[in-house]
Amino acid sequence: MKSIALFAATALFASGATAADLELWRLDCGEVDVHELAFFSDTFNYAGEKRTLTDSCYLIRHDQEYMLWDTGLPTALIGAKSDDTVPLVPRLKVDLPTQLSEIGVEPTDISRIGISHNHFDHVGQAASFPNATLMIGAADLAQFKATPLPFAVDPAFIKPWLEGGSKIDAISVDRDVFGDGSVTILSTPGHTPGETSLLVRLADTGPVLLSGDVAHFEEQFKNHGVPAFNYDRAETLASMDRLTGITKSLGAKLIIQHDASHINRLPAFPKSAK
Repeated sequence: MKSIALFAATALFASGATAADLELWRLDCGEVDVHELAFFSDTFNYAGEKRTLTDSCYLIRHDQEYMLWDTGLPTALIGAKSDDTVPLVPRLKVDLPTQLSEIGVEPTDISRIGISHNHFDHVGQAASFPNATLMIGAADLAQFKATPLPFAVDPAFIKPWLEGGSKIDAISVDRDVFGDGSVTILSTPGHTPGETSLLVRLADTGPVLLSGDVAHFEEQFKNHGVPAFNYDRAETLASMDRLTGITKSLGAKLIIQHDASHINRLPAFPKSAK
């Protein structure tokens, strides 16, 4: 089913049926200091290694409509004291509304929020945009109501939608966001049951593939590294293979959202890719 949806979107885009003006910004949504990188491997890689992971979010302009992809770490971290004794230390310097104001975009201008998955470092600022439609994997949405809550899942971050005051679009297969093949949410489960990635077809830059947390850094694609806390190992590897295949077949620019070497493949804010 999902391959049919992607084929339809590809055919529509290739036909020239869309003339949408697309623009993509990379936003700073924080960093995570990892004091024990082995936490991200179930095959005992990276013992004793440390690394700082980026936490990137993205703004897509489709003609006059704006969509956010992921909303990063929660604003409560701004100015907060870090506890360097724990394995993962999240840090945030600036919130999304402040960054968006630099390019003249207000929170009320955001009509859609696409969420790669339900972890706190990807939904942390979602409630700053309660008027937007929340687009999230249906299986990840269900986990916000689970008992006990899964790792890194906190319903408070999407309270406006869980309380019924804001619109939710729960996604089970690939989704052509604007109906013209230019922006497609891809089903890539494994890290979480409803994990998704985003394909944006820019006119000048070419296709850009935002990986969510299918992988956290490039080596995981090369050595099939899977964190022990992932929902499903086999699905994770299948999703890696899918993104690798799409990257090759479309000549896409793959962006691993937590990898500093990858996010720098796109211009630094406030510059954009077109």
